[in-house]
Amino acid sequence: MVFKLNNQLLSKIATGNGHGEDSPYFDGWKAYDEDPYHPTKNPKGVIQMGLAENQLCFDLIQEWLKNNPKASICTPEGAEEFRDIAIFQDYHGLPEFRNAVAKFMAKGRGNRVTFDPDRIVMSGGATGAHEMVAFCLADPGDAFLVPTPYYPGFDRDLRWRTGVQLIPVECESSNQFKVTRKALEDAYDTAQLDNIRVKGLLITNPSNPLGTILDRETLKSIVSFVNEKNIHLVCDEIYAATVFSQPDFVSISEIIEEEVECNLDLIHIVYSLSKDMGFPGFRVGIIYSYNDAVVSCARKMSSFGLVSSQTQHLIASMLSDDEFVEKFIMQNKKRLATRYSSFTNGLAQVGIKCLKTSNAGLFVWMDLRRLLKEQTIEGEIALWRVIINNVKLNVSPGSSFRCTEPGWFRVCFANMDDQTMEVALSRIKTFILKNKEAKMSVKKLCWQGSLKLSFSSRIYDEIISPHSPIPHSPLVRART
Repeated sequence: MVFKLNNQLLSKIATGNGHGEDSPYFDGWKAYDEDPYHPTKNPKGVIQMGLAENQLCFDLIQEWLKNNPKASICTPEGAEEFRDIAIFQDYHGLPEFRNAVAKFMAKGRGNRVTFDPDRIVMSGGATGAHEMVAFCLADPGDAFLVPTPYYPGFDRDLRWRTGVQLIPVECESSNQFKVTRKALEDAYDTAQLDNIRVKGLLITNPSNPLGTILDRETLKSIVSFVNEKNIHLVCDEIYAATVFSQPDFVSISEIIEEEVECNLDLIHIVYSLSKDMGFPGFRVGIIYSYNDAVVSCARKMSSFGLVSSQTQHLIASMLSDDEFVEKFIMQNKKRLATRYSSFTNGLAQVGIKCLKTSNAGLFVWMDLRRLLKEQTIEGEIALWRVIINNVKLNVSPGSSFRCTEPGWFRVCFANMDDQTMEVALSRIKTFILKNKEAKMSVKKLCWQGSLKLSFSSRIYDEIISPHSPIPHSPLVRART
């Protein structure tokens, strides 16, 4: 006899939609999973440009691993360490691991600051680190301010199991989405009017999805703001070592070491090796707090999401190799700069612009506003469906990042080889040129007076397939 699970027997978390999986951001991943591109086996499949992975320096990692077989306990050379590493380890983490991570964090910030290994708390990736910080700093119903556009996963990481709210701080393209004091004050005042207690401000520096960095003056203004309001500042710096051109990255740790009046108990950094090193599968997340109570509490909570001792052992060996780390950081920046230049130049050939202040990250913030049928979220989602279904590229619509201006898209460029990037650019160029040709044809016909049909309607009627291969989210169903 087969019994069906009764959802009434499950918790509200289990049956709710707090994870946020039903959104275009995740639907794009589903489209790729169902029809993944392969140069020979499936050349017409969907190319994954919605995943911020850094695969440009794997050859350096593989070379190091071959030259350092003792770093792994799963090799004949490293087997002698197996017993000591495999047995139980406490939640403080291996001392050599914390020392190596602290040293790497400093190198990724130009050695302008140092980090205390005793303040490093490990977690299962940045996802676990963010949730842990939320548990430490806020109660259910409390809120964090978050400048827009922001990473869609924050709705899951900080909200789903904690009951914490996120309040958008609306930033605009007119000033390159810069975080202003006025925008912060407006968001804070709105929360106050709604009787919501604001416990902190979450910033991402460098930004995901913008690929921009916060300048020194903006960071000082932010520190001043949180001190005046007596709220916490959580700084996500997981892209710190991906800054590939000037100006240099400025960490919040540099700001608070300057002559800036600041309550250090309010400052917390979230870091990981997922982006800078390209190790998302290792689940190495870090909390670095200047607050002793938060360090103590987070360390206890880390029991629920520790980094395996095997991973700690390997990472400690790798990051302790100064020569390798210096080479890796330099090459990583160089290769990201080259890929960014190649990709944006390719887009520029067909008139596509990207946010001009971007100089970091694994993606571009692409401006397709002129292609929208209408300047609305509905228009953006319609264009996104065309790109997914017909152009066969998984890019992420700006509305998924809480961007209030329709027509912006995040496009990841570092998770593929050069050949795949060229295929992606070719598809984009073909799509844009086809649209231009259709526009010219419609204009000519309209000028001749033989056809009264708008370009936008013609293009979308021809290109949008009525049989979308992607599983539609409630957002898509409601807006198309």
